[in-house]
Amino acid sequence: MKAAVLKAWGTPLVVETVPDPVLGTGEVLVDMVATNLPSYAAEVFSGERKYSLVLPAVPGAGGVGRVRAIGPDATRLMVGDWVYCDCTVRSRDEAFSPDITLQGVSARGDGGLKLQRYFHDGSLAEQMRVPTENAVRIGAIDPKDAARWCALGIALVPYGGFLAAGLQPGETVLISGATGNFGSAGVAVALAMGAACVISPGRNERVLADLARRFGPRLRPVKLSGNEADDRAKMMKAATGPIDCVLDILPPSVSASVSKTALMTVRPYGRVVLMGGVGMLGGDDLALPYPWIMRNCITIHGQWMYPTTAAPRLAGLARSGVLDFGQHEVTEFRLADVNAAVAHAAANGGPFKMTAVRL
Repeated sequence: MKAAVLKAWGTPLVVETVPDPVLGTGEVLVDMVATNLPSYAAEVFSGERKYSLVLPAVPGAGGVGRVRAIGPDATRLMVGDWVYCDCTVRSRDEAFSPDITLQGVSARGDGGLKLQRYFHDGSLAEQMRVPTENAVRIGAIDPKDAARWCALGIALVPYGGFLAAGLQPGETVLISGATGNFGSAGVAVALAMGAACVISPGRNERVLADLARRFGPRLRPVKLSGNEADDRAKMMKAATGPIDCVLDILPPSVSASVSKTALMTVRPYGRVVLMGGVGMLGGDDLALPYPWIMRNCITIHGQWMYPTTAAPRLAGLARSGVLDFGQHEVTEFRLADVNAAVAHAAANGGPFKMTAVRL
């Protein structure tokens, strides 16, 4: 099969013929149709983000395709089913604290790296081998919409945060990082889950105006100035009431002080979920006041990715029409042009913009 291979950090991807994956028990083979390239893919492939991925490797964080073959443990999947290939692979021998690897992307700890050695290659290939539970049925779709359904992988990240927070219909949410690709998807997800109001702070006035246009009065944009006290007051004033939940999904390039400003808008007994990259590339770590956390009974939850049930549940929201992937602007490239796709993704990031590779 044809695949894009990253042979060394900082080098272009090489499209070449590699061996077809071999099906094992507890696994599914998928003929890939489309995969999404995030805007920061170039930073990953250059080594700037210092992701744990043993090279050479076929990168790619999941995507959409059709089942080619199933193992003997599959009881519902059928050959030909449309599926989303979830890249979040968990070890099966520890229920309470499984090791995790993001197939074709990165890994967490030594156990994650061990898992990565087996589920190594990602979605930039004509075929992908995934654990049975990672082939999520999405129902019949028009093949031309396959790339748009890759938006499931973007929306899954903030959805995992809201599941961790126990977000309830009617609550007020603040998304720190709402003007980015994952954060803006989080706005759509929060509203689809029934949030009464979503506060979206940011510095990009154009993006804030676009979010307000897309989502109407339930979306409350806040232009940040950089003054911590003033910005916190503006965010709290924009809310229709106390802020029940804050989701932090800021990228690694943002200062921890920006994160702190937003997190401390949450009400007493409120919940904070940390999903971003603050501090990953150096700089100050997040420092929150102990007395404020304790006396206000604040719950702080770190969340990397999402639980196993998230993908089918989110796919259900999309199929119902409550969550609309149709607003994503998708630019498609062929596998042969994957390096042009990486460059395009870097230059065209932002809310509801996707760069997809058609396989």
